[in-house]
Amino acid sequence: MNTAALPARTEVAIVGGGPTGLALAVTLASAGIDFVVLDRLAEGANTSRAAVVHARTLEVLDELGASEELIARGIQVTRFAVRDGSRRLLTVPFDKLPTPHPYTLMVPQYETESVLLARLRALGGDVHRPYEVASVVQDEDGVTLTMTTGETLRAAYAVGADGMHSIVREAAGIGFTGNAYAESFVLADVVMDWAPGSGEVSLTFGTAGLTVVAPLPGGHYRVVATVDDAPATPDLAFVQRLLDERAPGQARVTALAWSSRFRVHHRVAEHYRTGRLFLAGDAAHVHSPAGGQGMNTGIQDGYTLGRAFATGQLDDYEGRRRPIAQRVVAFTDRMTRVATTRNPMVRGARNVVLPLLGRTGMPKKLATELAELNYR
Repeated sequence: MNTAALPARTEVAIVGGGPTGLALAVTLASAGIDFVVLDRLAEGANTSRAAVVHARTLEVLDELGASEELIARGIQVTRFAVRDGSRRLLTVPFDKLPTPHPYTLMVPQYETESVLLARLRALGGDVHRPYEVASVVQDEDGVTLTMTTGETLRAAYAVGADGMHSIVREAAGIGFTGNAYAESFVLADVVMDWAPGSGEVSLTFGTAGLTVVAPLPGGHYRVVATVDDAPATPDLAFVQRLLDERAPGQARVTALAWSSRFRVHHRVAEHYRTGRLFLAGDAAHVHSPAGGQGMNTGIQDGYTLGRAFATGQLDDYEGRRRPIAQRVVAFTDRMTRVATTRNPMVRGARNVVLPLLGRTGMPKKLATELAELNYR
């Protein structure tokens, strides 16, 4: 924890020390731009949460000098398998993508944050904790951020990398249009015997909902599933029942490392900038976890905004990043609705069409979209 006194002034105040804020801070530090990162937590979260790092994000981390260490901490997966129950409908390959990183890296979010923070510290920066921002007020000459402690920070610009309930977005008066999915999502990290093995991410359709199983380092697996009404903290027995129902005979769960339940929204901020206030990451866009796009899009936001500060092209930021968020939200929404449909005719058509598409160029296009390589 950085308990150093808060400076009086800075060029860029970054509210939020998660992956998006850290990526922005590293980019600014590399460009020699003064900044302060504020985070309300006494220390970074130690749960795994987002666990997918896609190829385009790894290219960005190459630029930031942070990819090598992160890759060493993760598992490289070269294919996504799409199933209905135990029947394989489609395989999405990553190993032929035109990138130095032709794979998906499976690594817990706390590792991503740890690597970015270490890189930031190597460049002479840090995160100021715990500092909760109570108000953000901009004027012609700058922005005043007031903490819950009463301390103030004056900045030329402020960036909200402070999540879905962003105080910066609220201060900017920017709308956050969209909706919430009816289902709740269960997220669990488990140790289990899993028949498909650790060589792929498995996305399974079923009448009960969508289920994703992905390998993590240390012999763990990430399970993400849509559930009509999940318990607040799913236990091992709940996860085992869920997998028995949706992937019969394929899973034997032996330990539960962490679990949670959450509601998922699909929303995009109406603007990414108002005057001296900017938005990035979940403050600007939230969407279904299908495909693991959220943290990736946020890190890329942070990098792009940092480069915009460095080059003086701040007016270009919204035009570059907001259309990408709209595309990601629409893409993940389609994936989620196709996967969770309970209409027998739609399910039947889906299960006929997907294997046919597997014989075309569609799997590579889907891999390119998931890897966010279209967003360079």
